[in-house]
Amino acid sequence: MKSRALVGYLAIAALLSGCGALRGGDEEARTGAVTTGVTREPCPMAVDKNKGCIYLGTVSDLTSGPFAALAVPITEAQKAFWRRVNQAGGIGGKYEVDVQAYVRDNKYNPEVHRQVYNEIKDKVLGLAQTLGSPTTAAIIGDLRANNVVSAPASWTSAWEFEDVIIETGSNYCVESMNSVDYAMEVYKPKSVMAVHLAGDYGADAAAGAKAAAEKNGLTFTDVETPPGANEQGRAINEITKKKPDLVILTTGPADAATIIGQAYAAGYRGRFIGTGPTWNPALLKSPAAQAMKELYEQSSPGKPWDADTPGHKAMRDALGNVTPNDGYTSGWAWSYPMKAALEKMVASGDISRKGLLAAVKSLSTVDYEGMLPPEAGNFAGDPNAATFRQTLINKVDETAPTGVRTVKDFFTGPTAQAYTMDGPCFEKL
Repeated sequence: MKSRALVGYLAIAALLSGCGALRGGDEEARTGAVTTGVTREPCPMAVDKNKGCIYLGTVSDLTSGPFAALAVPITEAQKAFWRRVNQAGGIGGKYEVDVQAYVRDNKYNPEVHRQVYNEIKDKVLGLAQTLGSPTTAAIIGDLRANNVVSAPASWTSAWEFEDVIIETGSNYCVESMNSVDYAMEVYKPKSVMAVHLAGDYGADAAAGAKAAAEKNGLTFTDVETPPGANEQGRAINEITKKKPDLVILTTGPADAATIIGQAYAAGYRGRFIGTGPTWNPALLKSPAAQAMKELYEQSSPGKPWDADTPGHKAMRDALGNVTPNDGYTSGWAWSYPMKAALEKMVASGDISRKGLLAAVKSLSTVDYEGMLPPEAGNFAGDPNAATFRQTLINKVDETAPTGVRTVKDFFTGPTAQAYTMDGPCFEKL
């Protein structure tokens, strides 16, 4: 459980044979290393070569997995974020941050994720990105054991109970609760079906949909589906046969397009609300485009690319001439808690994994430069009290830079407001 903790100060450095008690500087001069993943030597692409370097790793879906279209811009945005930090003086005026030396592809496979994480874990202080819920679950034991603070590219409710995970935005469970409550206001459904991938991505959203359906007195059906556009036959059949008024969809973008497009072609005219990762602007050029314009809305933990906030503007300025994609938006937003924790760590004087974790536990707010409310960065205290419960709803809009436009800004529905977060939601499905 996440609990409030004071940032400790490093009183005595390790005793080395013949050297007595070192205060860090002497050892740095001898080896160039401050601690795991931190060096006195400058970063490879340093702005200021008089500063040391903090190395953060990235394990993402960069080539062949179902989320590569989002993961590549996520990773590029994080490079741009930390470049901006370095150009502004770095961390505490003493260190710059490198997120490019240790980037690995997980292919959205838990075994590959574990393998490539093991390749870099002894070279980084923490992870700027670990993409995926089931993939990150494959390394969570090691992250805990070695105090490896990590920013997840996922929103499972399990992260509310992991001190080493610095999540940004509401989890899938809360997101789906809010989606059902939103639909109750707008569409008045009488039945809800959760169509989702297995594991703590899809099942977490399905559990939230179930909780909201029960609270609103709606009929609920749970349909688990495997990944892959060619594997959606059963899900499509269940939708067209049972004709639920509302489908909460938690898959990859290609799967979502297949399900929505083929259900629409078969005559289904209910509503789909897909969790954030179900959308990619390329779907507007797919055969499912018309179906998605008519039937689909996207729930989201944050505002899209063109939102008018200082953080969004900084992101757009830093990235320059790129094709808008909300993978960029997510990657940028996810970096703020790590920046806040690194600053507290350096200020404390305890430059170490334990020092970084202590800094995380002391954060009750984070400055997201308007991209999210400050309370979204609460990593101190009880998970139930700290869980951020606000999400948004976007509709497909071909004129919008990323193909979606916000129709309901940050809100918390009655189900999420009343829900007690006493364990990962997917365990209750």
